[in-house]
Amino acid sequence: MPVDGRPDKHAAKEGAWRNSRVDMMENATRILGIDPGLRHMGWGVIDVLGTRLVHVANGVISTDSKSTISERLVQLHYGLRAVLAAHEPDLAAVEEIFVNKNPRSTLKLGAARGVALLVPALAGVPVSEYAPNRIKKSVAAAGLAGKEQIRAMVGMLLPGALVTSADAADALAVAICHAHHATTNARVAEMVAAGDKKAGARI
Repeated sequence: MPVDGRPDKHAAKEGAWRNSRVDMMENATRILGIDPGLRHMGWGVIDVLGTRLVHVANGVISTDSKSTISERLVQLHYGLRAVLAAHEPDLAAVEEIFVNKNPRSTLKLGAARGVALLVPALAGVPVSEYAPNRIKKSVAAAGLAGKEQIRAMVGMLLPGALVTSADAADALAVAICHAHHATTNARVAEMVAAGDKKAGARI
């Protein structure tokens, strides 16, 4: 407050701006995207504020290649659990696996994906799954987009985000895909609910 005892208009405006920003963040939906992998599991967290997407964090959980598969799965479990504890997402989304030419690699990837599905579910976070082509179309409008194109588009959709690796970029793409579909589903549900209300009023 100024020396003359009158309220500081600048301080009041700044306080109102801070309060509105806090309200916006409290109303945001936080999504965790996961790109499963036994060697490197990418993860990315975004906040959804209406139609606006805000980058929160991203990274990669890496395992020791000298460890057994079971030990590496434990490493992924603890690493992903730490991510959930740190960022407390409301929703999670995981990329579906495609059938690899190498059956052994497909089985290993499937085991890692099991961890990606299990850890959020154990924390009570709803988990959705998306095919790779659907994720690419959602982010880059092309189902055959390469990793560099995906990374570039993620950077455009999340301005200011420092993406640590291609795996983290893929994980953020999964989160963005889920944000788009979750928003669409919510709008459809609202339209259906509104239609039901109108129908009930007519009856």
